[in-house]
Amino acid sequence: MTTVEEVPAGATDARGRVAELHAIREQAYRGPSERATEAQRAKGKLTARERIELLLDEGSFNEVEPLRRHRATGFGLEAKKPYTDGVITGWGTVHGRTVFVYAHDFRIFGGALGEAHATKIHKIMDMAIQAGAPLVSLNDGAGARIQEGVSALAGYGGIFQRNTKASGVIPQISVMLGPCAGGAAYSPALTDFVFMVRDTSQMFITGPDVVRAVTGEEITQNGLGGADVHAETSGVAHFAYDDETTCLEEVRYLLSLLPANNRENPPAVECEDPADRSGDALLDLVPADGNRPYDMRKVIEEIVDDGEYLEVHERWATNIICALARFDGRVVGLIANQPQSLAGVLDIEASEKAARFVQMCDAFNIPIVTLLDVPGFLPGVDQEHGGIIRHGAKLLYAYCNATVPRISIVLRKAYGGAYIVMDSQSIGADLTYAWPTNEIAVMGAEGAAGVIFRRQIADAEDPEAMRGRMVKEYKSELMHPYYAAERGLVDDVIDPAETRHTLIRSLEMLRTKHADLPARKHGNPPQ
Repeated sequence: MTTVEEVPAGATDARGRVAELHAIREQAYRGPSERATEAQRAKGKLTARERIELLLDEGSFNEVEPLRRHRATGFGLEAKKPYTDGVITGWGTVHGRTVFVYAHDFRIFGGALGEAHATKIHKIMDMAIQAGAPLVSLNDGAGARIQEGVSALAGYGGIFQRNTKASGVIPQISVMLGPCAGGAAYSPALTDFVFMVRDTSQMFITGPDVVRAVTGEEITQNGLGGADVHAETSGVAHFAYDDETTCLEEVRYLLSLLPANNRENPPAVECEDPADRSGDALLDLVPADGNRPYDMRKVIEEIVDDGEYLEVHERWATNIICALARFDGRVVGLIANQPQSLAGVLDIEASEKAARFVQMCDAFNIPIVTLLDVPGFLPGVDQEHGGIIRHGAKLLYAYCNATVPRISIVLRKAYGGAYIVMDSQSIGADLTYAWPTNEIAVMGAEGAAGVIFRRQIADAEDPEAMRGRMVKEYKSELMHPYYAAERGLVDDVIDPAETRHTLIRSLEMLRTKHADLPARKHGNPPQ
C-alpha cells in the first residue's frame, strides 16, 4: 500500500500540494492491493465503488470522508491504516433524486466495523435524516472489528439508534451483498426493505459453527441464512436476486416508487394507460364459484397502469399479496388475498406481512387499495398456539391506525373476522366497493346452515336434502350480492370491468384527505 510519504517529495508550492492531494485521492479510490480486488471478484462480488456506480446515476456520487483512517493501536492495527477505513459513504442521485449511501469495502479489514468506520456511517445517516432523503446501505462486512473491542460494538449501537430514529421518516433500504452476522444483522432488520443476492449474501445471528457446537446440527451458511431462506422461510428478506447488477437495478426501481421522506408524496409520472380503460377480462379471470381458485396477480395486472407492479415479499406468506403499483401515474399500495395459496386465508405469516406493508404505506403517504377474497383465518392448533390472535391483531391495528386514503373491494368471499380485519368499512376504510360475485357473511353458507338449522337437519327424513334447502335459504336471505349494500356496509356494487376507473376516480377524490390524530406519544401495537 502506498503511503503519503511515498508520494513524490518536494511538494512545497501550491502545484506540488495539489499533486500530492490527487495522489492521495487516487490511492483512496483505488483501495488496497489488486490481489484483494481479485479475491473479491473470485467470490462473484463487485467492489464497493462498482456497486455505488450501479446504484446511482452516472457521475452523481459525492463522497464524504474518503481520507478517514482509524486511530486504533495494538494487534498490528497501527501498521495498517488504509484510507476510507473499509466503508465508502456519500450521496448521489437515483433518477435525479437525492439518495444517501454507504457501502462496506470487504477488501479492507473484511468490511469489519471499527470506531472510525462506524463514525462515518453515523455521519451519513445523520445527513440523510436532516436532508430528508432515502438511505441505502450496501452491506458486505464481517461484523465488529475484534481488535477494537467494545468501541466497535458501541458503533453498532449508534447505527441501531439512528435506524430507529429514521424509521417512518425516510425510506431505509438494506442491500445484502456479502456476510452479515451477529448483532450487525439487526440494522437491516430495522430498515424498511431488505434485498439479498443468492449464494453471496447471508444473514444470521449465530453462524454454522456455533449452531454445530450448541445443537449438533450440520448446516451450510446459505442453508442457515442465505437469500432463499430469508425470502421464503423467515421473511427477513423482501427481495432476492441471482446477481448484484439485477439486485441494484431493482433497488433503483423501488426508489422510483417511494417519496424522499414522510413529508412528501411518492413521485407521480405521466401515464398513457387510459384511466377509463375497461377491464372486461376480469369477468373471465375470477370464477363466480367461490371454491374455485384463480391467480390474484392477473387481477392486479388488469387494473394497474400498464400491468406493472413490484411485489414485496413475493415468496413468503404467499396466501397474501403486497405490491406497489401505479394508478393513473400515482403510486398505490395493494394488499390482496391470493386464492391460489391456502385459498387466500389469513394466517400468522400473512397477517405479519400485510401489517408491516400497511405501516410502510401509511408512513410514506402511499394510498392503500385492498382486494378481498378471504374465507377466514386459518384454523388449527399450530396457529392458535403460535398466537394467531396476537398476530392477526397486528394487521387490524395497522389498518385502524393508517390515515392514508384507503379503499377496499370485495371480489368474492369475505367471511368472519378476516373480513373485518381486511380494511372493512367498520374499521375506517374511506370507500368500500363490491363486485356482484361478493359473499359477505359471518361464515360460509354450509357452515352457517349447519349451526342455525342443526335440529331441523338432524330431524329430517333426508338430512342432506334438508341441508341443501337450508343452505340455499341462508344464501338467499343473508348472502346475496346486495345484502351489504342495502345496509350501507359497502358504498356500491360495481361492474368488475369498471374497477380500474372506479379506483382512479376514488383515489383522485381522496388525494386531499386529512386526518386529525389524537394527542399521544405513540400507540402500543400488539407484538
